[in-house]
Amino acid sequence: MGKRVLRREPRAHWVLMAAFLLVVLGELCFNGYVSHAGSEHSGAAPRPANPEAAPAAVTSAAAVLRVGPEAAVSSRRMPPRTIALTFDDGPDPVWTPRILDVLARHRAHATFFQVGSRVNQYPGLSRRVLAEGHEIGSHTFSHVDIAATPAWRLAAELTLTDNAVAAATGRRPQLMRPPYSSTPSAITRADFASLRQVGESGHLVVLSDFDTQDWRSPGAEAVAAAVRPASRAGGVVMMHDSGGDRSQTVRALTLLLPRLQAQGYRFVTVSEALGLPGAPRAAPEQRWRGQALRIAQLGGAGLARIMTVLMILAVVLAGLRLLVQVVCAEIHRRRIRRLHAAPLTYLGPVSVIVPAYNEAANIAATVRSLALNDYPRLEVIVVDDGSTDGTADIVEALGLPGVFVLRQANAGKPAALNAGIRYARHDLLVLVDGDTVFEIDAVGRLLQQMRDPAVGAVSGNAKVANRTGLLGRWQHLEYVIGFNLDRRMFDLGRCMPTVPGAIGAFRRSAIQDVDGVSAQTLAEDTDFTMAVIRADWRVVHEPGAVAWTEAPTSLRQLWRQRYRWCYGTMQAMWKHRRALTQRGAAGRLGRRGLVYLLLFQVLLPLTAPVVDIYAVYGLIFLPPAKVAAVWLGFTALQVATAAYALRLDGERYGPLWSLPLQQIVYRQLMYLVVCQATVMALGGSRLRWHTMVRTGAATAHAHNAIRYAPANACATQHGRVPGRTNLRHSMASHSRPPHSPAADRHFDDIRAAGRRPNRRWPDN
Repeated sequence: MGKRVLRREPRAHWVLMAAFLLVVLGELCFNGYVSHAGSEHSGAAPRPANPEAAPAAVTSAAAVLRVGPEAAVSSRRMPPRTIALTFDDGPDPVWTPRILDVLARHRAHATFFQVGSRVNQYPGLSRRVLAEGHEIGSHTFSHVDIAATPAWRLAAELTLTDNAVAAATGRRPQLMRPPYSSTPSAITRADFASLRQVGESGHLVVLSDFDTQDWRSPGAEAVAAAVRPASRAGGVVMMHDSGGDRSQTVRALTLLLPRLQAQGYRFVTVSEALGLPGAPRAAPEQRWRGQALRIAQLGGAGLARIMTVLMILAVVLAGLRLLVQVVCAEIHRRRIRRLHAAPLTYLGPVSVIVPAYNEAANIAATVRSLALNDYPRLEVIVVDDGSTDGTADIVEALGLPGVFVLRQANAGKPAALNAGIRYARHDLLVLVDGDTVFEIDAVGRLLQQMRDPAVGAVSGNAKVANRTGLLGRWQHLEYVIGFNLDRRMFDLGRCMPTVPGAIGAFRRSAIQDVDGVSAQTLAEDTDFTMAVIRADWRVVHEPGAVAWTEAPTSLRQLWRQRYRWCYGTMQAMWKHRRALTQRGAAGRLGRRGLVYLLLFQVLLPLTAPVVDIYAVYGLIFLPPAKVAAVWLGFTALQVATAAYALRLDGERYGPLWSLPLQQIVYRQLMYLVVCQATVMALGGSRLRWHTMVRTGAATAHAHNAIRYAPANACATQHGRVPGRTNLRHSMASHSRPPHSPAADRHFDDIRAAGRRPNRRWPDN
């Protein structure tokens, strides 16, 4: 409300946050890119029914091809009685070691065409392959079908695989086998176009002479029988050491190796069989790039796992919160119903304090709704906190008896409240914002909870008056679902952290126990309420006491309001942090209320940006049906909760249609508010008070929702001139209005003037 000279708010964190989110998205996307790497034929692109064959020089070539410039093709076959066993798709932590053990027992060597992303996962297995005399070739980085891969991506796949192998083993692979390949006779023209790019990158292409198709799991005997060289010829044998259950491959090796060795066959690597030099050493910079690649890949995988756990945790917490909210709301509803069934009790006169700063748009409707409330003996004190728009003049012009105006220099809302409290005559006080319109029975309903002498404060039910447009509907749903469901739960848990400034009742003794309203935080209502609880007073919620308040009408206004609320709430939580270790009412506030606020209003919103990034990742890489099912389930749960809350609050279901759209703009704005407030709090900055521009929405709503007669008619009915019965007092002395029979008759005049008969209250 007042003006503060404070430091400029920090802005650099938005750049850092955007950079962080981009890094997270990049890491997740990188993980999504490589995570589909799998077994043979697990992700091959669809191929035409009758593909065009490659040139005859290719389809009739031997298994080892060198594709040179201008599509020049040369090939070489395995020497007689020489078998080059090859294993694709590894390394695998289960099957690669078992295959290596079988090869070691039979003193056989083989060539392993490894997927680069899996090399990054299990670099130790790649080192073991080389250490035991075997050879490593490239099988692309993410097991892609090279015929369906753009040239730029294929180049990246080859480079990334070379870097991964270089980082793991210090060697650069010179052999390459395309995923989903077989014998040379199966090469299509599309395959050959990609093989030309592989050849230009400096790799030899290794296909197969014997495709065991062990990925089909035909049985160990069938896999071994597929390797039958004719006339003691040699050949390249294709098998797999990853991508599924490879137990048949392991058993087939135990059958195949001794049988062919007995026939004089030797089992060597492709390079050894053809007399090629071994894989060259990798340059240091290539190894460094490979290490950076591995860190990025493992970081993305770890981040994806963390995000999955966080998502599960968030869903579980949200589900538990919803369950507790619904159960508590139902118990609270029954308790309130019993309370409302009891006869109304007159608890003595009440003073209503209205702090006002530039509230000209709504102040007339606010004061009229209070003056014409059906509770007997009620005085209204409007504290004008240095307004520049004539707020005080508007109130004085109303001429309502029992309404008093105090003027003071601008000092802030807490100071205005304390001034009004000092000025008030009565021990029951209702604190009201200057943009709030009360239902005609709101004061009485609010005070009924005060029949319990242990109750020091009562929270009313604030509702949004301006509900038109998406922003108004979203705020209406937030008030009904979030605020009121939470307050019902807090009431049962006896840890109500906030009595809203729009509508709340207090005992003077409770206010005195906490030395009035503090100005140490920007959420003075939350700070004040927490102090009242810590002073061993009970704070409860009365949903039947309804008041209509004006909500922000633009995103900028909403940002400012919620920013102040969030920052002030953090201030209040920090101020009352010692309640966590105290006993009694203070302990309940600390271990229930403060922990709840910390978890659901600070920590979870802080993780929301990363959750949204994870949602984008899911849209790109996860099955669309799964993503849609999760979103629809989550939305359905929200709609069901909202419908229950609306029914509980006696509201229509119409705004429910806007709830799914709330996830697009409103939710993001709310968590960005929390991020900004957290940065401000951690940085030790002070936030200035943001004044909301009033549009008169509460006044407009009052004409439709509140039944009362015009103030002038009320006054002239009893022969008084408007404005003459109002006692105006200066803040110089802070004196109270005189207590006299004439002053008391002001209350009777209000009751008689223009309101419905007040038969609900017993004689007082």
